[in-house]
Amino acid sequence: MADSRETGITAFVAGWPVKHSRSPLIHRHWLKTFGIDGDYRVEPVKPEDFPAFVAELKSGGSIYAGGNVTIPHKEAASALADHCDTVAEELGAANTLWMKDGHLWATNTDVHGFAANLDERHPGWDRVSRAVVLGAGGASRAVIRALRDRGISEINVVNRTLSRAVELADRFGPTIHAHSMAALSEVIQGAGLFINTTSLGMDGHDVPPIDFSAMSTGALVTDIVYVPLQTPILKQAEAQGRATVDGLGMLLHQAVPGFERWFGIRPQVDETLRSLVIADMERQP
Repeated sequence: MADSRETGITAFVAGWPVKHSRSPLIHRHWLKTFGIDGDYRVEPVKPEDFPAFVAELKSGGSIYAGGNVTIPHKEAASALADHCDTVAEELGAANTLWMKDGHLWATNTDVHGFAANLDERHPGWDRVSRAVVLGAGGASRAVIRALRDRGISEINVVNRTLSRAVELADRFGPTIHAHSMAALSEVIQGAGLFINTTSLGMDGHDVPPIDFSAMSTGALVTDIVYVPLQTPILKQAEAQGRATVDGLGMLLHQAVPGFERWFGIRPQVDETLRSLVIADMERQP
């Protein structure tokens, strides 16, 4: 991979809306750190305009070498790319695009981001046999893939709409078990890991009480939501004596593979970057 310090490479984040994305803050920090003559820009793209945006990228007429895609374009990005790697193909969603040999490639780095965050903040998190995933939306796919890849033998997906959890069990194989919300108190018994992938607690709404004390000794609770950093679910778990990991690191770590693809250098997630993003969150939640 070529060193791109002098090449003026530009990457993007495309979404709708996208103005509150913290990806530019992350990537511009790394560009400055490495002294790279490049840029990372925000592209507000309406859903109906996204195919044309991708077509320009594929044509070679775009200023971009690649970029990130966020809500609501992840599924379209995987469908429109020339090549999806095995992760993006199984998830049916991509968040990272790059041009290579005249073709548009796609991957999903959320799987890496989720696992790398827990590796950093709570090493040994994957030495459990049972996990509970709350929620069956798009975000849960990357989490389930990461858990399955680490060899966790029983992954219980709990969701308000059972059929959506069943779809995930069908997609990811026999280690995934689908449950309705009524089964939460049962499947949490003895579990070593609990992950919230829903938006519960994001907008000040009440979160139903969860009995985390029923989990195994040394169990971990994490939340992929990172605004607020200490979510209501994490507060509940902490009050019950459980170890917790916030979701900010997932955002930071998922950015690493993309930056390396576009700019040729693999950056590190460190406390300087984390503090930079937290300060920005405090200014603008």
